[in-house]
Amino acid sequence: MKILITGGAGFIGSHLAEKLLGIGEEVFVIDDLSTGALKNIEHLKNNKNFHFTEGTVLDRDKVDDLIKEVNQVYHLAAAVGVKTVVDKPLESFLLNIRGTESVFESAAGRKIPVLITSTSEIYGKNDNLPFQEESDRIYGSAYHSRWGYAMSKGADEFLSLAYHREKGLPTVIVRLFNVIGPRQTGAYGMVVPRFVQQAISGNPITVHGDGGQTRCFAYVDDVVDALVNLMNHQKAIGHIFNLGSDEEISINALAQRVKKLTNSKSEIVFVPYAQIYGQDFDDMAHRRPDLSKIKAAIGYQPKLSLEDSLNKIIDYFNASK
Repeated sequence: MKILITGGAGFIGSHLAEKLLGIGEEVFVIDDLSTGALKNIEHLKNNKNFHFTEGTVLDRDKVDDLIKEVNQVYHLAAAVGVKTVVDKPLESFLLNIRGTESVFESAAGRKIPVLITSTSEIYGKNDNLPFQEESDRIYGSAYHSRWGYAMSKGADEFLSLAYHREKGLPTVIVRLFNVIGPRQTGAYGMVVPRFVQQAISGNPITVHGDGGQTRCFAYVDDVVDALVNLMNHQKAIGHIFNLGSDEEISINALAQRVKKLTNSKSEIVFVPYAQIYGQDFDDMAHRRPDLSKIKAAIGYQPKLSLEDSLNKIIDYFNASK
């Protein structure tokens, strides 16, 4: 198989490329390196089945040339992290929508299957847990730029389903819930790498808000395995799947767990959202996915617990010092 990964030099994309090469596929990656990094794919560059193109999914000609060469597309390229979305709302919104349209339009004429990664942000302020794929989406005020990301990914999902229904394009939508692992950076608001790096360095562990918000964290290897299984599962076409862990933890408890696992003497400090993201920031209090659908489709079951995942990430950052 010849497979294109958009955003393939990013955290998840680089692990996906590694997985596909490991099972004998030929992998093409396009990434503009705005949030991805060459160091994430450095270990793959000497593999004869790996091909990297620096470029953006907004470049339709470049995307079209790549899609002509492949049998499948994993569309991961998108704005990354709360910090990016808040700081660059227009750029993030347009990248998500126009980039996805570019991929779908090129793939549709050749009926090349596309798996697109969406987000748990889709559910917005809905507090009816656990979130099911059919759950309502409830967003805050349009003045809160944070919701632009969720709305753009919602538009991506609509495009995916519309291209499938109207043009016969095989598409799969996967809503990711807080994926963690080696190569993830805290630079764009990702909480686990930030906590781990702060704890290891002895700096204050900074919890945004009151720490009562809850999240579920899934290890990247489990997530990547599921992406590949969904792409190759015929009955997944035209459907939406939650993907992640349903092991829920508060951010305050996460900070305590990281401090304990690193034997850190760091102080845990609470920082108001307004100080980080501005006065108009709005957050989701809780996120927990219903995983029934993906379990029924491909027998998905996360292999790594949160504690095991955190230990692997701590080992990674210690080795990188």
